[in-house]
Amino acid sequence: MIDGLNEEQIRRYSRHTILAEVGKKGQQKLLDSKVLCVGAGGLGSPTIQYLAAAGVGTLGVVDDDVVDLSNLQRQVIHGGNLDKPKVLSAAGFVERLNPDVKVIPYETRLDAGNIMDIIKEYDIVVDCSDNFATRYMVNDACVLSKTPLAHGSIFRFEGQATTIIPGEGPCYRCLFEHAPPPDMVLSGQEAGVLGVVPGIIGVIQATEVVKYLLGIGDLLLGRMIYYDALNMTFDEIKIRRNPHCPVCGDEPKIDRIQEELYSESCRIC
Repeated sequence: MIDGLNEEQIRRYSRHTILAEVGKKGQQKLLDSKVLCVGAGGLGSPTIQYLAAAGVGTLGVVDDDVVDLSNLQRQVIHGGNLDKPKVLSAAGFVERLNPDVKVIPYETRLDAGNIMDIIKEYDIVVDCSDNFATRYMVNDACVLSKTPLAHGSIFRFEGQATTIIPGEGPCYRCLFEHAPPPDMVLSGQEAGVLGVVPGIIGVIQATEVVKYLLGIGDLLLGRMIYYDALNMTFDEIKIRRNPHCPVCGDEPKIDRIQEELYSESCRIC
């Protein structure tokens, strides 16, 4: 045992520990960390995969869906698990990949009654959800609980990612105050998604989580990365905190999570 790491862990994480920015102390930080992943689908798959490989010690995974054949074009951790709950499929994948990591599965849908109790157990939340209702609820819950949030979303050939640190920068509502009407956005089933796109965005989200846990580098705070796969471009969009934001503004209107604020709309992944 050296600096809290056993011999097997020293070998497993050797490419981390030789980095001056990580080292053995940094790796121990990762092993002691708790991350909640909301969604185990297209974005959740690469996020879970790389956070587990990095040695994040506890991964909570929330998803109420089961694995469908149409998922396997992009949801890379679920091979061989058709009709199995995604949280259990994800847990099995992580167990095979890295026995250091404990997965806490939540086979449920986040709602106003459970979200605050679930997220309070974690150091940071990763939003890998597939609908606006959940995105706004996760954002609001993280702002109210002062829990950091790594956001990502995808559509067709495009993706975006940003990081939200409550009290230190803008939140999701500062950029998109309200969700568009349901009839204005096609679902993933209707519009499609290039299977590799969630891999790019999910890895960016996982990178932001690891950086936050280690306290290194510059986070996507006040910045959104916009990825266009067809043109292979990455653009950066500056985001300013909106003083009139209903949840993080100077006079917030949202001070608790209420179900009526989050109607089911606009599934896009």
